[in-house]
Amino acid sequence: MGFWRNIFGGSEDAETVEPVNVENAVRKAGRAEGRVQGVGFRFFVQSNAKAMGITGWVKNMSDGSVTMELQGEPQIVERLIAKIQRGNDWIKVTNFEQSDLPVVAGENKFAIRY
Repeated sequence: MGFWRNIFGGSEDAETVEPVNVENAVRKAGRAEGRVQGVGFRFFVQSNAKAMGITGWVKNMSDGSVTMELQGEPQIVERLIAKIQRGNDWIKVTNFEQSDLPVVAGENKFAIRY
């Protein structure tokens, strides 16, 4: 855990993004299964979220899955979820569950949680 925090930073290093208008925003809870730990998955999610202006967080779970909350414009959140499901050469998502959550007003960061 310390190694990845040193390489990619932690929640204290989360960059600020412009908060989305709460009236136009959605918040999704997500849970990814597959080859999603030890392959830079959290950094992949955080990097893409920040590039797309999405706020929230991502966290490894003890069962090998990764959970997250994603908040932003509905079509952009869906685009990020599609990218997460595609993965890359190292990341292989075999199952992704999502549900709706209430929007968090004023949130302006995307963090990796430990």
